[in-house]
Amino acid sequence: MEEHNYMRRQIMPEILVVALNPSIDVEWRVADVRWEEKNSIVGERRWAGGKGVNVARWLKHLGAQPGLLLPVGGTSGHELIHRLKSDGLPARVVTLREQTRANVIVTTAQGRQLRFNPLGPIVSGREWQQIQQVMRVQVRSAKLAVFSGSLPRGVPSDAYGQLISSAKAAGVSCILDCDGPAFGEGIQAQPFFVKPNLHELEQWFGRNLRSRKEIRDAALALSSVSRNWVLVSRGERGGMLVNSELKKVFESAAPGVEVINTVGAGDAMLAGAAKALSENKPPDEWLQWGVGCGTAAASCRAGILPPHKMIKRIVNKTRLSNVGTI
Repeated sequence: MEEHNYMRRQIMPEILVVALNPSIDVEWRVADVRWEEKNSIVGERRWAGGKGVNVARWLKHLGAQPGLLLPVGGTSGHELIHRLKSDGLPARVVTLREQTRANVIVTTAQGRQLRFNPLGPIVSGREWQQIQQVMRVQVRSAKLAVFSGSLPRGVPSDAYGQLISSAKAAGVSCILDCDGPAFGEGIQAQPFFVKPNLHELEQWFGRNLRSRKEIRDAALALSSVSRNWVLVSRGERGGMLVNSELKKVFESAAPGVEVINTVGAGDAMLAGAAKALSENKPPDEWLQWGVGCGTAAASCRAGILPPHKMIKRIVNKTRLSNVGTI
């Protein structure tokens, strides 16, 4: 296919986004969800998705020069390639034998959502070796590498840790955004910063975190393991950026907007912070741009990129609520 050849060409990105389990994202709009009954779909949208692809789309929208590294397969993989080409997002593709997944979001007329995410394809040992080889080549030109999303079946639980170690050996700063065992293993490679949401931080810490102090202490504990920055996304409450080594804590509230959708808001937050980091802005601006972009994403339907004027307005309204030392 023409798209396949286009996407396999060599790319030299400024920010390399590694998405090991990309997807086609599908939104079905329904009047309501009726259990044990037929539910009529009144509207459907499809777009290139998965956390890493969302991050890359936002980075490009913000004016960065991202490139994707994607393992894809089957008809869904061909659709994903076609949609990335339409979006003007360059990518290096590793072809898989098994089918790329399709994530389904069911949105009711009241705005409530159900989300169904398949586990994704099984990656063979040979395919995993090829992914590693391609990543080592692609990362050479990058100043920043982002590792985002769930792991497909077949790759080791320390897959992100291995890739981060390779990128760091090439002198590239790394960002990690995933959950579960992949997160626990990945932080051992000490990426430059990690971006858990509150649920992922609780999952890692082993208990519920109710107060601001508990969240801060858990984030600092995570930073003491990664020995670097931790950016916690807190939804409508904004975000927190900490570094136990430097004894720094930054907090920012989210500007008030009408929340239409939360799918991809964390990915927008990561992209905003990564863009600021790539421009050598100070840490408080990583947080400002991260919270501002995440808030802007929440004010739009899933998969829709907000106008630049809206993003700038919301980022400018985002203010630090606390700057402290520990």
